[in-house]
Amino acid sequence: MRERVDASAGLQLRSWQVGDASAVLAAFADPLMRGQSHEPVDSARAAERWITARGDQWAAGSGYSFAVVDGGGRVLGQVCVGPVDLRHGTGWVSYWTTAPARGRGTASRACRAVARWAFDDAGLFRLELGHRTNNPASCGVARAAGFAVEGRQRQKLEYDGVRYDVELHARLATDPEPASS
Repeated sequence: MRERVDASAGLQLRSWQVGDASAVLAAFADPLMRGQSHEPVDSARAAERWITARGDQWAAGSGYSFAVVDGGGRVLGQVCVGPVDLRHGTGWVSYWTTAPARGRGTASRACRAVARWAFDDAGLFRLELGHRTNNPASCGVARAAGFAVEGRQRQKLEYDGVRYDVELHARLATDPEPASS
């Protein structure tokens, strides 16, 4: 399977590299990224472990994580399909962007590209993603990437002692390609 995908002019998905550790560390220092990793990414070593774990998931076929980079190779975020269920041809899409990349369509273009990759290269049929209902920006990313709303998962996530509902979206390999933004 390809580990490099063109997302659109000036935007590319590629496998994570050890040299991305400083960008990963900076991304996780952003308060909006709090809770986006199972373990704190608060040191260069932790960032390297985070990158290594992405490679391990790829090798095991349990998840496919891409660095989202601009034409100069600067890390703008991540898009991932995982966990993957090959038996049923399904995967869960997640994404994040660095502060400078937010609000520019980076995440939606990356999600469109990873969906096409997942359907064409990874052989998946159904992709799902979810976001807290109090996160309209993430909902906009999902919709722009062609993920239809399927429902609400009540109080699914807990952050700092507060429970949040999650809106579930899905995209099928047979769905029409979303319009580019």
